[in-house]
Amino acid sequence: MSSSCTPAASVVEMNQLVLPTHTNALGTVFGGTIMSWIDICAAMSAQRLSRKVVVTASMDQLDFLAPIRNGQLVNLRAMVNYVGRTSMEVGVRVEAEETLTGERVHAASAYLTFVALDEQGKPIPINCELSTSTPRERLRSEEARERRAQRLQLARRRQELALEHGEDDGSA
Repeated sequence: MSSSCTPAASVVEMNQLVLPTHTNALGTVFGGTIMSWIDICAAMSAQRLSRKVVVTASMDQLDFLAPIRNGQLVNLRAMVNYVGRTSMEVGVRVEAEETLTGERVHAASAYLTFVALDEQGKPIPINCELSTSTPRERLRSEEARERRAQRLQLARRRQELALEHGEDDGSA
């Protein structure tokens, strides 16, 4: 069992400056660029907590809340919300900062699931019971458990529908 298995021990902060190559014709960042930065920041958080090689299993939810423009600084903050046997959920908050004023706007939020892998690429136990100590950490953990239950229910339903329609599985 890891002695530093707390959400705070998993926090990663990452910054990116938005350059013209990151933007579309409207001068705002491509959504895929933000997704990539979110994935990198979240992976570092998952690996920091588990001290294992991790891979992205899913990005459940990504909400774009405000545009991010050329010249702004993008601040990403990732933290593990939930740890299962071989997987964990990481939440990422993205803020856009005006570099001249320091004003920040909540621009996006996302939830990703990572799986810990051994040298052969097989899932392995994380051996970490996440210890929450603040009301905010407990809320994030409870919300993550709800999202996990919804993901599992959706996966079961997709399998049922695939079988009803003569498909092998419920994959896309």
